Amino acid sequence: MAKDWFSSHPPFTPPTTEEDRLSWLRLIRSARVGPTTFYRLLSEHGSAAAALEALPGIARAAGVEQYAPCARERAETELDIARAKGARMLCFGTDAYPTTLASLSDPPPVLWCMGRRAPILQPMVALVGARNASSLGTRTARTLADGLGHEGYTIVSGLARGIDAAAHHASLKTGTIAVMGGGVDVIYPTENAVLAAAIADQGLRVSEQPMGLQPQARHFPPRNRIISGLALAVVVIEAAEKSGSLITARDALDQGREIMAVPGHPVDGRASGCNQLIREGATLVRHVDDVLEVLARLQAPERPAHHTGTPEAVATSAAPEGLDQRILDLLGPTPVAEDQVIRDLALPASEVSPTLVMLEIQGDIRRHPGGLISRT
Repeated sequence: MAKDWFSSHPPFTPPTTEEDRLSWLRLIRSARVGPTTFYRLLSEHGSAAAALEALPGIARAAGVEQYAPCARERAETELDIARAKGARMLCFGTDAYPTTLASLSDPPPVLWCMGRRAPILQPMVALVGARNASSLGTRTARTLADGLGHEGYTIVSGLARGIDAAAHHASLKTGTIAVMGGGVDVIYPTENAVLAAAIADQGLRVSEQPMGLQPQARHFPPRNRIISGLALAVVVIEAAEKSGSLITARDALDQGREIMAVPGHPVDGRASGCNQLIREGATLVRHVDDVLEVLARLQAPERPAHHTGTPEAVATSAAPEGLDQRILDLLGPTPVAEDQVIRDLALPASEVSPTLVMLEIQGDIRRHPGGLISRT
């Protein structure tokens, strides 16, 4: 988690004043400063304001001459536009920031939000899929979104045509979040303008991009990272082998999220990506109960430690309380890198490794070539 970078430095505090928020916005909008660099600069310099002062010298040391951070006027203009359009800034570290997104190694420092806060307080599930969705695909998206919504889950998607739009429409009344590729005030595609307005009224639109930014192809992979990062699990409904939906699924895998997919006909190109995910271990989804079964497991209370005096029990007792269940919650049937799991836990490898050995001995996890592990 990003907050671990502050462990050996002054205590991290999110921005509390307008001047603090302005400095955060200037820092993340400065050239060559992404989320990882943003948090590292805060860790090294103690505040966004101090990091902004240090940036030109850091750039010179890296061989970049005449570097200038984001101008104060530019950030003030973005704040003014946001106020005029009713968008509010959500900063990492504040109580309102979603805990699922905060658990990533590089969560967006700043999110612009338009709409109601309520959807982000519920557990979230991402539904993504093809833009050129079939009739069956859109019906499936509506059915899953409606069923999950009535069970108390907020639906997260990307406001694209096809599967995304169907999922948003079906979950307007129960809770939906649209993650935008461009600015939170820029509707793309324009055909979803009415839907986007309804989401701002009944749900929530979010974006890490500057206000007014027109989306380009390079903005959608970061958007997909937020979609999966917000959710407990990602359900893919119709996706070609090299589609953006599969990028979202790969992001979800890296983030330790559960991946599920709706199967399709073998000769339908729109289903080839979903079928491949299932072959690789994603949970096959036939109806909403399949999704709810996985979500129930993900949200199950931690199991109490059971000590028997065996070497396995010794390893458990030496580990942080509930670590075995935390590890299992991060894993699914699709193999993931052991190093990634350790990073997601934000614990030293020396604390995690004994529990991994214990879980392997118990038969709860399986090791694969290349340092990968999965849940049995």
